[in-house]
Amino acid sequence: MDLGLAEATAVVVGGSSGMGLATARCLAEEGARVAVVGRSATGAAAAARDLTGRGSPDAVGLSADVRDPEAVRALFDELTGRWGGKLNVLVNAVGPNVQGDFDTLSPEQWREAIDHGAMTMVHCVQAALPLLRRAEWARIVNFSAQSTRRQSTGLVAYTAAKAMVASVSKNLSQLLAPEEILVNVVSPGTFVTPALRSWARSAGIDGEDPYRLMTAIGEHFGHPAQMPRAGMPEEMGPVVAFLASRRNSYMTGADINVDGGSDFT
Repeated sequence: MDLGLAEATAVVVGGSSGMGLATARCLAEEGARVAVVGRSATGAAAAARDLTGRGSPDAVGLSADVRDPEAVRALFDELTGRWGGKLNVLVNAVGPNVQGDFDTLSPEQWREAIDHGAMTMVHCVQAALPLLRRAEWARIVNFSAQSTRRQSTGLVAYTAAKAMVASVSKNLSQLLAPEEILVNVVSPGTFVTPALRSWARSAGIDGEDPYRLMTAIGEHFGHPAQMPRAGMPEEMGPVVAFLASRRNSYMTGADINVDGGSDFT
């Protein structure tokens, strides 16, 4: 299926690893010009080289602390000069790695969860909107989380941040629908990502085994899925690529679970 992404411009924030990188790869393979944004300049540059090899013309890797609105504005100013002031696709795939229950989380951890998990999306959409509005067509896809539907006491701050992402995205879909800028959300379940591998190592679990990981998630967080394994990042990329594409011409305001069948409500 041709997604109509050839020569489109796309920014994937959090695109140097995990599900963000998998998304960027799908966009690159469809011929989009992709910029990945990550904290690490080395990681972002490596991702850009990977995307060039997959067919992305003018792929670029940029590093920025997207919790800082000034850094975000500078980032999109750079892309304005590079791409002529137009942007077709913005994907926000950044997520906080804040764990702990309500009784133990510090004020600093709460601020980190909201700043990293939700305000990064707000900063990026605010900076990107002028470019999106100048494009012939535009899409925004934001990453929330399946845990907003199935609460875990150990993920209260993370889940609060992701619930904010979903709520703001729904509001944006209403605001931007008259301009035919489509805004959608994906809510991943358990995926084998660097953050999950790090947690698994700290818990003495094999972080490379998707079956063992799903068992552990059920035991530790109460979030099992109908499928017996965790998802792989490359299983998320095509879903986001479709939502970000011209082929998606009428879906907006949706929140799509990609979670191995753990929630159907």
